[in-house]
Amino acid sequence: MEAPSQELIQKLAVALHERVKPPTWANFVRTGVHTERAPAQDDWWYVRCASVMRKLHKMGPVGVSRLAAEYGGKKDRGSAPYKAAKGSRSIISEVFHDLEKAGLVAKRAPKGRMLSPEGQKMLAKATREVLEDLARKDPALKKYL
Repeated sequence: MEAPSQELIQKLAVALHERVKPPTWANFVRTGVHTERAPAQDDWWYVRCASVMRKLHKMGPVGVSRLAAEYGGKKDRGSAPYKAAKGSRSIISEVFHDLEKAGLVAKRAPKGRMLSPEGQKMLAKATREVLEDLARKDPALKKYL
């Protein structure tokens, strides 16, 4: 089943508040060389963790560098043309470590990391809840459950 990504990530972020603790530097760090400021959201760490879980489910075993490219953007180089820049690999590594401590992500030797069975269960539960919420709002969507 496929749930809308924004609602799913928000639902997962709320569930991760109990299991993941952001590092002390999370309030001050930029998310990549392409950004000028730190994120404005207070709970951005949980949202990033939830987003990483969703990407691991979608993309299969993935490493830090590939996910950093996913979270990158356009770097402003003044009068020179914009250039693609990767996101912070340090943030991705720290997210992986937090999710591994929580038992939601597991290493897969040559390929990177993937969701553990517990992580898959958590993601499936959140997906189900999002779809049920949508079906309550619009009864025509009930047939997709």
